[in-house]
Formats: sequence, C-alpha cells, structure tokens
Amino acid sequence: MTIMHRPSNARGREHLDWLDSRHSFSFGRYYDPRHMGFRSLRVINDDTVAGGGGFPPHGHRDMEIISYVVQGGLAHRDSTGGEGVLKRGDVQAMSAGTGVRHSEFNDSTEEPVRFLQIWIIPEREGLPAAYRQAHVPEEAKRNTLRLIVAPGGQDGALDVNQDARIYASLLDAGTMITHTLDAGRGAWVQVVDGTIEVNGTTLQAGDGLAIEDFANIAIIGVKPSEFLLFDLGAF
Repeated sequence: MTIMHRPSNARGREHLDWLDSRHSFSFGRYYDPRHMGFRSLRVINDDTVAGGGGFPPHGHRDMEIISYVVQGGLAHRDSTGGEGVLKRGDVQAMSAGTGVRHSEFNDSTEEPVRFLQIWIIPEREGLPAAYRQAHVPEEAKRNTLRLIVAPGGQDGALDVNQDARIYASLLDAGTMITHTLDAGRGAWVQVVDGTIEVNGTTLQAGDGLAIEDFANIAIIGVKPSEFLLFDLGAF
C-alpha cells in the first residue's frame, strides 16, 4: 500500500505581475525530477490570473488539456473553433493531438480568475485536435464524486483520450464519501479549497495525495471542501 503526500507549500511557483501559478509537478522553469507527474497525469497548475491578464496564443501537441474553473471568468479561444467564457462550474477538455493553438485570458479587467490547468498524456500521439466543454452544477458535486472527464464520455462526462477518470466533489464538514479503486489503478486527490481526510491523511487547500494498492478510498470533510479525484490506469 502506497500513500505519497504532496503538501501545498512544497509545490513549484511562478509569480508574475499578472499570474500566480502553483505547480504540483515539474512545469516551465520549475523542475524537480522527483515530481514529474503521476501515471498519465503530467500537470496540475493552480493558476490565478489578475484582471486583464492571460496567456496569449500558443501551441501544444499530443496532450489532453483540461481546465477546471474555480472563480471568475476565463475567456478561451483555439484553432479548432472552440471559444467562449468559462465560469465557475465549467470544465473544458482540449485534445491538442496533431497541433492546436489557443489563448486563455481573464474575462474581467478587475477581478481575478482562478482555474486548475491539468495535462494528461494521451494514449497515443497524432490524434485529431478537438475541443469539448460542459457545465457541472454545484449540487451535482455536493457530497458525492461527480464524474466530469472520462474516456468515451462515460455518463455524460467530457471525453479524454486516456484511461483516466476525473471526479469533482464539494464535501460538507463531517460527511464521508468512498471510492473503489480497481486492482492495478492509482488515484491522485487534489484539494482545491478546504480540508479533507483521505485514508487517515489530512489534506489542506493545495495539497495532493497519490494512492496505490488500496481497494477503497475514504474521504471525510474536515471543513467544507472542494477537491478533484483522478482514477488512473497503468501507464
């Protein structure tokens, strides 16, 4: 049985006049060979972009890129024709595949936008580029694990080209939920806000936890919390 705790204050950080980004895994100028990802999960960046700021058009290839908006409005545009403003509860999944260009800007000139940028390595290279977007209401995540990303768009989730499932949850204090982890699979839990306990380990906002060789995962809300759970196949 394996549990690896990744504390919030141990993450890498990129701090600019318009961006405050915390990196759970190596990214950009932050490099730590001990933290290059977990299974197919390659990047989790917790990005806060100041009013008027953003990422100008740039390119990616052969990566599944997911954005989970926590606060504010994120204006997205890409070369597949996908565009719009994502608000809290919105999730987007973009397959960079053979190549895509996109931009992400704060839709407000005054209020910050916060979102989690997630990269998952695809099952193979050279896939077609694609864009998908969905809204997940607060109550659909309340005291449950709501599937938001899954291969084949399982149960109405956004499709992803990898054996990876992402669940979102808003957990009340004192509430426990469980997740069954099938043999050979691993899980990563990322706390967005609040405090939870996962199989006896206390996690606070920004913390991550890798779990392998456990059949069951028990998650308890210590404080009202928001978190993501990644259920990942062998890689």
